Amino acid sequence: MIKRLALIGVGLIGGSLVRALREQNSVVEVVGYGRSQENLQQAVELGVIDAIADSVADAVTDADMVVIATPLGSMRPIFSEMVGHLSPEAVITDVGSVKGSVVRDAKKAFGALPARFVPGHPIAGTENSGVASSFATLFQERRVILTPLRESDPEAVRSVTAMWQSVGAEVIEMEIEHHDEVLAATSHLPHLLAYALVDSLSRRETHREIFRFAAGGFRDFSRIASSDPEMWRDIAMANREPLLEAVSSFRRELEQLEEMVRAEDGDALQALFSRAKKARDDHYE
Repeated sequence: MIKRLALIGVGLIGGSLVRALREQNSVVEVVGYGRSQENLQQAVELGVIDAIADSVADAVTDADMVVIATPLGSMRPIFSEMVGHLSPEAVITDVGSVKGSVVRDAKKAFGALPARFVPGHPIAGTENSGVASSFATLFQERRVILTPLRESDPEAVRSVTAMWQSVGAEVIEMEIEHHDEVLAATSHLPHLLAYALVDSLSRRETHREIFRFAAGGFRDFSRIASSDPEMWRDIAMANREPLLEAVSSFRRELEQLEEMVRAEDGDALQALFSRAKKARDDHYE
């Protein structure tokens, strides 16, 4: 049972977590802090948070669980504002998509990494944002990756694990560097490609016809280009090196595909398509 949860960033992920915790009777009180008073007021009206804090320091005071669910670019100042206001028992975790960046920011802010800090990343979400888009079942049968540090208190790791398991998630642990490499390829690169394709097509003279007559495949692929641009700007900058490697690798594959089409090599194209279909079907039956 979480007695007082401080939610810094009351949007889709944080709001969905609290909704799910409330359904499981796993939290007593939730205090929220964020940049938009309108969004925070809506969170109160929806029953997601109980009270609005005037500052990060206010929010974390007396909290036994602190969840940071903001864009990566705001992590360091948020950590800095916590210094001197956390109770000794407080567990700190986050939902950021780039763990190396979050850990660096925490170390800069605190001087040394807090023992009860457990970096985390739920592999869940939608293209929508804001507390009004949150829903209690978002994390059911989804994975949450924790990247505990050498300094991490085992009890704090167990607390964060239990929190995510209580809302239906499967919790796994991973090294920080490996997490950032995997996510660069499986999440960050696809978002970059979706944004780039939609932007490219929108600048063509025939863009109205392109979007008007686009079939379901284009809508499915381009859906993630409706995601929060600020969040994805921060992710691209924070995970720069692994993302650049993923882009370079994909560029090489795309050049090979281009050469197959140019050479009218139908056999090679079919072989590639078949491999991709099998890989996709094997993993997502």
